[in-house]
Amino acid sequence: MPLLKDRKIVDDAWTLLADDDEIPLTGYVVVSLDRFINDSGAILACDGPIGVRLTSEQSPQLIAGALAKLSLVQLEFPVFTDGRAYSYARLLHRLGFVGEIRAVGNILRDQYLNLKRCGFDGIELKEGVTEKDWAASTSSFSVPYQVAHGTAQSIMSLRERRMARND
Repeated sequence: MPLLKDRKIVDDAWTLLADDDEIPLTGYVVVSLDRFINDSGAILACDGPIGVRLTSEQSPQLIAGALAKLSLVQLEFPVFTDGRAYSYARLLHRLGFVGEIRAVGNILRDQYLNLKRCGFDGIELKEGVTEKDWAASTSSFSVPYQVAHGTAQSIMSLRERRMARND
């Protein structure tokens, strides 16, 4: 699948393993939470980066003790109206996770800014999508409306500061 990172479409080096796939000794490997729990010894023995994919029902709290060993956490959006992954991305940052947080599943282009504001580093795109398809979404807004992860000031704080200077 193509991947959107830093407003560009890039190749994805990660391989999502099915729960019954053999665990390779090398490579960039993503496994389900169940597979990670059941085969953690073999998975962590791999000579390469490890990632875990969480469904919207699976909180990052379930892998909090292993976050230092992970390079990637994929958070699933089963439908675009299910926003739990936004909260999970922020929770991963509060738990000290420093790896990549990736949105996967049913994601709409107008969710881009909010995904970035909540701490997502990448978005897994559907096959056939081009940078042109995402260009408007990645540049439509220069200032966020609400406070979130990161240092960008919200439009409301900028307005309040400007109003205070005019008094």
